[in-house]
Amino acid sequence: MLDFFTIFSKGGIVLWCFQGAGVTESFTGPVNALIRSVILQERSGNNSFTHEALSLKYKLDNEFELIFVVGFQKILTLTYVDKFIDDVQLHFRDRYKNELEQKGALKLLNNNFEFEDDFKMLLREAEESSKARTHTYMRSFKESEKSQKTVKSMIETKGGDKGKGQGGKKNKNTKKEAPAAEPAKVDQGKATSSGPKMVENGNQGLTPEEVIQKKREEFFRKRMGGTIEKPSKSPKPQKPREKQMRVWDMGGSSTKDLDYSVRNGDSSPNGGESNQEAQIDPGMQVSSMEGDLLPVDYESSEEGDMGEEDERVVVNETSKSSSKKGGSFGGMFGMLKGLVGSKSLTCEDMEPVLEKMRDHLIAKNVAADIASQLCDSVAKKLEGKVMGTFTTVASTVKQALQDSLVQILQPKRRVDILRDVMEAQSQRRPFVITFCGVNGVGKSTNLAKISYWLIENGFTVLIAACDTFRAGAVEQLRTHQRRLNSLHPPEQHGGRPVVQLYEKGYGKDAAGIAMEAIAYARNQAFDVVLVDTAGRMQDNAPLMTALAKLIAVNMPDLVLFVGEALVGNEAVDQLVKFNQALADHSMSDKPRLIDGIVLTKFDTIDDKVGAAISMTYITGQPIVFVGTGQTYNDLRSLNARAVVSALMKA
Repeated sequence: MLDFFTIFSKGGIVLWCFQGAGVTESFTGPVNALIRSVILQERSGNNSFTHEALSLKYKLDNEFELIFVVGFQKILTLTYVDKFIDDVQLHFRDRYKNELEQKGALKLLNNNFEFEDDFKMLLREAEESSKARTHTYMRSFKESEKSQKTVKSMIETKGGDKGKGQGGKKNKNTKKEAPAAEPAKVDQGKATSSGPKMVENGNQGLTPEEVIQKKREEFFRKRMGGTIEKPSKSPKPQKPREKQMRVWDMGGSSTKDLDYSVRNGDSSPNGGESNQEAQIDPGMQVSSMEGDLLPVDYESSEEGDMGEEDERVVVNETSKSSSKKGGSFGGMFGMLKGLVGSKSLTCEDMEPVLEKMRDHLIAKNVAADIASQLCDSVAKKLEGKVMGTFTTVASTVKQALQDSLVQILQPKRRVDILRDVMEAQSQRRPFVITFCGVNGVGKSTNLAKISYWLIENGFTVLIAACDTFRAGAVEQLRTHQRRLNSLHPPEQHGGRPVVQLYEKGYGKDAAGIAMEAIAYARNQAFDVVLVDTAGRMQDNAPLMTALAKLIAVNMPDLVLFVGEALVGNEAVDQLVKFNQALADHSMSDKPRLIDGIVLTKFDTIDDKVGAAISMTYITGQPIVFVGTGQTYNDLRSLNARAVVSALMKA
């Protein structure tokens, strides 16, 4: 029934494996796919994975850094697999505990793990237990309760209705009388101090020892964490932070600085529009962008207020739980237990911290589903792991979540566009980049920024105006082309303009224009072709079909999805439907999907950078460019650690 079962360390050393009878194919392919797609990408919240015709179940043992994987045919329904993999893990740990505690790859390689007999015994027991379960059959009508009822019992009479009404009135009266009886009970409880339960301010249901313990914990908390403000019944609403007036670097402080009418009149009639704009607009004198892009940076501290508050909450909760069990000395020992690494982590220990982390991620603009999946993955990753000395549960969970987020944001493959363009040059063909996305996210603006970056690195660019739908789209690209050529005059490049626009007007077929532009770039020896497409919503089927046709016909080297950093849950829907449309309308077995992401308007979100996590988690593709402003040199590469630092900041 099982195709294979393997046990290996997180370092990649296979300790033991089993292959089913009649199975000739190697299990390395499915297991490597599981490692690449799930474990390395921090997607271990769900313990199942599908690879071609196989279904894989896996379990992480974080104490000994082991992974247990079982594979079977997808068409089979094996109900015993989950319990079976748990039993194998426990037996393997118990039998080879001493060998597993010896850390080091060489020691694991030298050990001989003979586990076949135990494995077959456990497999036989699991299969027999699944067969022994009795099948439940549907009851006949005579065996049901409905057959015992008579027709008369199912007819409601007027008297019965009246009785029900009287009963309802009685119930209402009793409900009204019940609150009046409660104060008498409370007064009685205050009068009797020798009773088994003591009722005080907020201490209902606590024994005298527990009340004393609670007061002792409050005293320790005040001494360690400072004075605690008593929460008022009606807290005063905090005043919202006023919006600061933005001061533009290129803008003047007076109206005289903004008056360009005099300079407009001084322009010579023979001077072209490009020279006129170069003289008028001081913002066009942008700095050089030669070489690799600068990374996005944030001025945020690694240790935010959130971490300290979470640690304090976790220490208090562990002390409360231990005080109920351990009597009067539970408070002090509870604090030490929350700090000292005395036991392995369980889901109950991590649940309050992960709940706070989940809410924090959602507040930072991470999609709700992805925040839940990330927290589940962290719980699987830490369950059973022994904590270090003098570390709290909150700090351990926070560090694991930070590592997971950095791993998600870091690219899974090489992203070096300059090198790819040079390789295309050696093959005497243009490097083609297609931009797609929803309406108004900044596709044309960021296309111009990327054009400027490529020009600064010595490449010639052809812009294909394939947005034949939006009014003014071609004119916008023509303006960018004119301004870029004014920054890099043709006289400096042998009389040839470094940027040209290929356009056929409006209402034409976008796929045909792109094909003609690529052929023109090949004949005229352009280095890069940037294809600008029309903005479209992910639910618009005709436009999504046209986009899939453009990509399938022209086969660009890079398909970039342009998305706003302002979106939250919408980012998931956009990317999933864009990828689905490209896959559905493709004519090949291996369709071209989104290869990378351009994240725009990153300067408008402060530290709510959750959209970056949502987009990379859904697609598994890297964020190639980040737009951070209005000018041509406001283009950055993604700094994963800086973004995660801003995300975890309270």
